[in-house]
Amino acid sequence: MKALTAKSNLLNTFLINIIGGNRFMDYVVGIDIGTTSTKAVLYTLHGDIKGYSNQLYPLLQDKPDMAEEDPDVIFNATVTALSEVVKNADGRVRAVSFSTQQHSLVGLDADHKPLTNVITWADNRAEKQATELGKNGQGMKIYNKTGLPIHPMGPVYKLLWLKQDETELFNKTSYWVGIKEYVLWRFFHQLKEETAMAATTGLMNIFKMDWDEDIMKFVGIKREQLPELVDPKDQLSGMDPKLADQIGIPADTPFVMGATDGALAEIGLGAIGKGEVAVTIGTSGAVRTFIDKPQLDPKGRTYCYPVMDGKWIVGGPVNNGGIVFRWVRDNLFGPEKETARMLNMDPYDLLTDIAKKVPAGSDGLIFHPFIGGERAPIWNGNARGSFFGLTRNHTRAHMVRAALEGVVYNLYTVQLALQEAVGEPTLITATGGFARSALWRQMLADIFEHPVTIPEAFESGCLGAMTVALMSIGEADDMSVVKKFIGKQNTYQPDPANFKNYRDLLPIYLNVGRKLEGEYDSIAEYQRQHPNPGNK
Repeated sequence: MKALTAKSNLLNTFLINIIGGNRFMDYVVGIDIGTTSTKAVLYTLHGDIKGYSNQLYPLLQDKPDMAEEDPDVIFNATVTALSEVVKNADGRVRAVSFSTQQHSLVGLDADHKPLTNVITWADNRAEKQATELGKNGQGMKIYNKTGLPIHPMGPVYKLLWLKQDETELFNKTSYWVGIKEYVLWRFFHQLKEETAMAATTGLMNIFKMDWDEDIMKFVGIKREQLPELVDPKDQLSGMDPKLADQIGIPADTPFVMGATDGALAEIGLGAIGKGEVAVTIGTSGAVRTFIDKPQLDPKGRTYCYPVMDGKWIVGGPVNNGGIVFRWVRDNLFGPEKETARMLNMDPYDLLTDIAKKVPAGSDGLIFHPFIGGERAPIWNGNARGSFFGLTRNHTRAHMVRAALEGVVYNLYTVQLALQEAVGEPTLITATGGFARSALWRQMLADIFEHPVTIPEAFESGCLGAMTVALMSIGEADDMSVVKKFIGKQNTYQPDPANFKNYRDLLPIYLNVGRKLEGEYDSIAEYQRQHPNPGNK
């Protein structure tokens, strides 16, 4: 009887595989179109990783304040990443889903060909327009409708800059889109944008969930120049057959719209409950949390965007995360960088070993990490970095530790602004390149005075995109399914021995920053008038 039952089960499994497809052979691809690379991860429906690709591309910075990318290079990177991971699928790819950088802008002609590069969030050339609207009150009117803080990162400000400074280009542009919308156009010849991404443009009214007529009129564009708004779980199908053949998937494979990289990284970390805060430090950084209804900050310090299914995300992004550590490595520790290379050692590990020799608080040396302007919480594209408190007793070891602490001080000030809106955190989860450093992890726990949990989940943006795909294809009821995929987590407890040093220094950090605000514009204007041709 047992043998007969075993044979029967084996036959049933065979028939399921042949007729209906075995669900354990089904896959989902999560794609993250980032600022410096596009990543793709092939997942089983149970969250197991079966393939990974990371395609790099350059950030174009040929002029002061410029930060652009080639949209066709990004499209090709997406095709390559997708092609590489689906080779590992020995079954059906049920869906492809997208996480994408926010605030990008591309102008297209009547044939949907790019007239501009991708103008990224890091581009600062709309600083004059953002500053002017911040002073005359129009910026807060836009914020109160859209949840987008007043900053040149916003496409609404980029459009005003282009209208004023590149009038001919502005007038001949037929469509204004972000990089994801352009990539999806290349795949499907449909121009659609999901509401989570549209909210980050400063053109969508988050209370009406529609493009805002007054803002469009103010900017000088029409509704037909913008994509059709859809839900993040919506699908596109009917791919260009040539692209489908090139990638190696059926042309009817559904592509799920997905959402912003910030929202999906939050989902990928599992920080989806009330009071659960995610801190990310990659090249840049962010502090954010989910809430159940829109919550704007009277001071405009935090953003507020819809995600999906009644969930909203509030928080603040910072320009200066791991890029500060890279600047320290390249400009203050050149010899050590070369030594590490010769020893086949990671130079960042060497630098953190050096920083460990200095006590918490860096013996009173403070670093304001605004080497690339700043977004939250000060929203000043002209902000500049500085060391304060430097004496002849300080060494390069103090400088590297102060730089790391400065990044965390700034993230903590974002958290303080967030707390005013949504209350104390119940959980702080952190991820990003910084998570490799035990020193930086402990520093985050000490300055925030809160336990910090570091999950071992891989590529949180891709995992968040995969989660949305599962919801879209009916394999998950809600985003809580991600909890099954995150795996092991490590928690770092704050060290009370360091609290006093950081508590005493933080008010000084804040006061010095406030006193320098009036000089940021002056030094930024000087730098624009006297650009260094070797360091644009």
